Amino acid sequence: MTAKLSFDHLGIVCADLAEGRAFLGDTIGISSWTAPTMDPIQKVHVQFAKDACGMIYELIAPSAPESPISQALKSGKNILNHLAYITPDLGAAAAHLEAQGCIAVSVPAPAVAFEGALIQFFYAPLGFLIELIEQETTTLVFS
Repeated sequence: MTAKLSFDHLGIVCADLAEGRAFLGDTIGISSWTAPTMDPIQKVHVQFAKDACGMIYELIAPSAPESPISQALKSGKNILNHLAYITPDLGAAAAHLEAQGCIAVSVPAPAVAFEGALIQFFYAPLGFLIELIEQETTTLVFS
């Protein structure tokens, strides 16, 4: 049985949010942004953007040298970092991904950007990361 997953956003690693905002704004024409958020659990600063077609992008910048994304910046790999999906049942969705050969690379943890909803990351056999967000619908607020 397939778990219920709804696409939410594409995560992009950047050195700092201002640099990422300038690039996406100038290149893609983003005009709608959430407020920046610092997540002490994930050790990142994040900000979400929505383009004219409704595609959501997450800019992710390290907030500390030991941030999980610092290595991506150093190596230049995994800059296009993850695909995120909302699911009403993180446990069932995680079991589904694992049955498909995905490997959990984090444990479920609350995320400030999603009002404390649990998130978890998986490495897919095709070589990319999948983020699961346990929510019924997105709670992101764009201005």
